[in-house]
Amino acid sequence: MVLLPILHVTLLQLTLASFSAAIDPTQGFTQLPISNSNFQVQKPYDVPQNQRYTFIDGVHKFWVYSTDKPFEPSSTTLPRTEIRITGYDYTSGVWQFEGDFYVPSGTSGVSIMQVFGGSSSATTLQLRVYDGSLKAYRDPVVQNNIYDRWFRLNVIHDVGANNVKVYIDGNLNFDGDGRGPGTFYFKFGVYTQNDPSNYMESRWRDIKLFRKQ
Repeated sequence: MVLLPILHVTLLQLTLASFSAAIDPTQGFTQLPISNSNFQVQKPYDVPQNQRYTFIDGVHKFWVYSTDKPFEPSSTTLPRTEIRITGYDYTSGVWQFEGDFYVPSGTSGVSIMQVFGGSSSATTLQLRVYDGSLKAYRDPVVQNNIYDRWFRLNVIHDVGANNVKVYIDGNLNFDGDGRGPGTFYFKFGVYTQNDPSNYMESRWRDIKLFRKQ
């Protein structure tokens, strides 16, 4: 009988601790002005844009099929429908991407967000979906059970420290090395990877960029 109140207090402390772990990753950063003019849509070259991308009521919806063409006739890359953020390419400093994302069940084998650029590979970060888990490339897991729910994503890239941090709903879920120096920019949408589902989709809203001054 004595153990029950103690167990209750312990569970309450753990619950409060989990809530207190969430922070605002944008503190100390300056928000940058962006608009639709900064959003360059890349989609299979042989279909109209509205057959792979819509922007309705503040939500960007991207979808692609594993059998689609690449974004350019001369490209050998896999199918994608992505937004490449223009006007804010960078080679130094500490930069941050923020946005809410939603992935419907069944989408798998696809990158939904990238930090493009690096010396040891084409990208410094890819956040991929595999069977309902969000991963940094193939491993490690950044967030489990992401299907059919909205999440807030913050990605911080410190070029000088060669470091990338990923926050989900204000919690630091990934802290890893970058891929060396380069010219960098952010992308979001769907970009086919290995073992893809036939249909891949992601939705995004409230996209913001920040820089630490």
